[in-house]
Amino acid sequence: MAGPAFRAAPVRVRIPATSANLGPGFDAFGLALGLYDDVAVRVADEGLSIDIAGEGADNLSRDENHLVVRAAYAAFEAMGGRPPGLDVVCANRIPHGRGLGSSAAAICAGVIAARALTIGGAERLDDEATLALATELEGHPDNVAACLLGGFTIAWTDEDGPRAVRSTPDRGISPVVFVPATPLSTEVARGLLPAKVTHRDASANAGRAGLLVTALTSRPDLLFAATEDRLHQTYRAPAMPASAQLIDKLRAQGMAAVVSGAGPTVLALVTHDRVDEAIGSAGPDWVVRQLDVDGAGASVMPLA
Repeated sequence: MAGPAFRAAPVRVRIPATSANLGPGFDAFGLALGLYDDVAVRVADEGLSIDIAGEGADNLSRDENHLVVRAAYAAFEAMGGRPPGLDVVCANRIPHGRGLGSSAAAICAGVIAARALTIGGAERLDDEATLALATELEGHPDNVAACLLGGFTIAWTDEDGPRAVRSTPDRGISPVVFVPATPLSTEVARGLLPAKVTHRDASANAGRAGLLVTALTSRPDLLFAATEDRLHQTYRAPAMPASAQLIDKLRAQGMAAVVSGAGPTVLALVTHDRVDEAIGSAGPDWVVRQLDVDGAGASVMPLA
C-alpha cells in the first residue's frame, strides 16, 4: 500500500463519556453517555502543538505522551505513515480518574481524528480495525466499544480479536451520575479483585447480566434486579467507601445504582419520574448530573 495523503482542513471529533460494567456485565458491558470531549486536529507542516481546555488542562502532557496524540500516531502508522506535524486542540468535559471512560475517549478521539484526516482512511482502517486498535491501546474493549458505537454495547475478544454489538436502550431510562471530588486509579481498583470467585457468585452474575440486556432494552422495571453484582463491586468498596454508601442508599430506595466502571463515580439507571428523587439522594460532596444516553458514538462533527 502506498503511503497515505492527508487532508489540509482540520477535523473535529466529538466523543462521549462511557460507563462500563453496569453492575454484573464485568469487562463486557458499556453505555455511552451524553457528556462529551471535543478534539480538533489539523495536519501541520512540522512539529506538535497541543492546546487543552477543561479537565486535565493543568496536568496533562503537551507532548507525544498525550493520549490523544499517542492514539493518533498509532492510527496513522497503521494506515501507512504519520504526517509531518499536528496541531491538536482539546476541550475536555469528561472527568478524569472517575470511571467515566476519559482514557477511552482520548484514545477514540485520536484514532477517529487520524482516520478522518487520512484520505481513504476508512478503507485503510475499517471499523473492525479501529475497534482492535483502540482496544490494544486501552487494554480492554468495554469502554472503547461504547465510545465508538454509542448506545449500549456488549464487547468480547476471541481468536479474531475484539468484537462488539450495539443495542439501543429503552427511552424510558435516565442515567444519573454522581461524581466525587477525588479520583481513583483503575489499577488500584482492579488490584482489589480476588483471583477466584465461587460458582454461586459466577452463576448469579451470569443470570443478572443476561437479565440486564432485557432490562436496558425493553424492560426498565427489571433494572433493579438486573444490576445486582457479586464479582467486583463488594471487593472494590474499601477503596471508595463513600461510593459504596451512596449505592447502598440508592438501592435501599429501589433504584438501580452501580459503580461506574472501576469507580468512584456512581451510576443510577432510573425512569424519568425518579430522576429528581435520585438527584436529591446525594449530599453536597457530589457533582450530580442527569445525562442522556448517547446514540451516535465517536463522531466527526462540523468545525463550527
